[in-house]
Amino acid sequence: MAVFKPFRGLRPPRALAEDLSCLPYDVMNTDEARKMAKGKECSLLHITRSEIDLTPDIDTHSDLVYNKSVENFGKWQKKGWLVQDETPHFYIYAQTMKGRTQYGIVGCASVDDYLNGIIKKHELTRTDKEQDRMVHVRVNNANIEPVFFTYPQVKEIDDIVEKIVSKEKPEYDFVAKDGFGHHFWVIKKPEINKLIEKLFAEKVPHAYVADGHHRTAAAALVGKEKRENNPSHNGTEEYNFFLAVQFPADQLQIIDYNRTIKDLNGQSAGELLTRLECRFVIEEKGVKIYKPKKLHNFSMYLDGKWFSLTAKDGTFNDNDPIGVLDVTILTNQILCPILDIQDLRRSKRIDFVGGIRGLDELKKRVDSGEMKVAFALYPVSMNQLITIADSGNIMPPKSTWFEPKLRSGLVIHLLD
Repeated sequence: MAVFKPFRGLRPPRALAEDLSCLPYDVMNTDEARKMAKGKECSLLHITRSEIDLTPDIDTHSDLVYNKSVENFGKWQKKGWLVQDETPHFYIYAQTMKGRTQYGIVGCASVDDYLNGIIKKHELTRTDKEQDRMVHVRVNNANIEPVFFTYPQVKEIDDIVEKIVSKEKPEYDFVAKDGFGHHFWVIKKPEINKLIEKLFAEKVPHAYVADGHHRTAAAALVGKEKRENNPSHNGTEEYNFFLAVQFPADQLQIIDYNRTIKDLNGQSAGELLTRLECRFVIEEKGVKIYKPKKLHNFSMYLDGKWFSLTAKDGTFNDNDPIGVLDVTILTNQILCPILDIQDLRRSKRIDFVGGIRGLDELKKRVDSGEMKVAFALYPVSMNQLITIADSGNIMPPKSTWFEPKLRSGLVIHLLD
């Protein structure tokens, strides 16, 4: 069963929460981070993307960048921009997008649970990205940013959350510039914190990484590293746990994650369509944006027109948790054999566009000449994600997109 425990969070004063908190480090580049932090002296981006305080030509993985992060993290605490709670708590973190709100519990997950498979993942991680975040966790001795987990819904936990949010005023409550609402409560009663910990231990057999696979791996591996370097290790140290927000699966919705391709692998648009005909039922939809209607239906934007592509029988396997996925069909039937993109993780000819940007973004990138063709997919379901994780399988790269992203900086976990 899953271990999930309260902790002494390091948090901003209420008046600073909106300006200090920020999007996760990996959804922006350095220039974007610099613009986001402009005019916000206390922004956490000075810690998570500390290269913004250095020269533009700096190597983002250099010691100077990590040292600046440590310097700023210490400064934020000395200035009182981050203050640690005196006693351990769970916290409730709710997010609102387009009138829909999802409620998560913030606490500490177990390094052991990650290592022994109680925490399940559905994506592979890249060693270089793990190493970058491991250094960041190690030098700051803290989980600065949370990871996004989901778990099978538990009514008793839902009831506790509902009672608190309906009766108590949130500690933080604001709408970010992107229009998403963020609401945060501190669970103050010790008996309620103990009950939540007990309910996870008794009723949640597994937690699932929804978003933040690299941060999860980095946090767990630093914890493992610390225990191996501590001759007095006893298992109760804070480094045995890492910061996570757990959302019940029935409240989450996965958004489509689409693909744009730089070239047609030496083919004309007509030749591409001819090769697709043996694998898909093709319908030309004209200039009006076409969005996939169901599983195994794709939209393609090519030469100023939208097309519906419906996979023919024999191009997929509905009895295989991986073979049934539309990302698998697209890869196996188009990207690899027709466009010769063999390694989605490293190919420079493909780019991935989160559905939150809308299909207009696909059209824009093709019309600009930057890309030649774009494919939009029907989103993966939460049931598919859990089934794949439970079966020990791994999804193809860039299969899921969760929105809203967790706000970093509302609470931080110190490792000592």
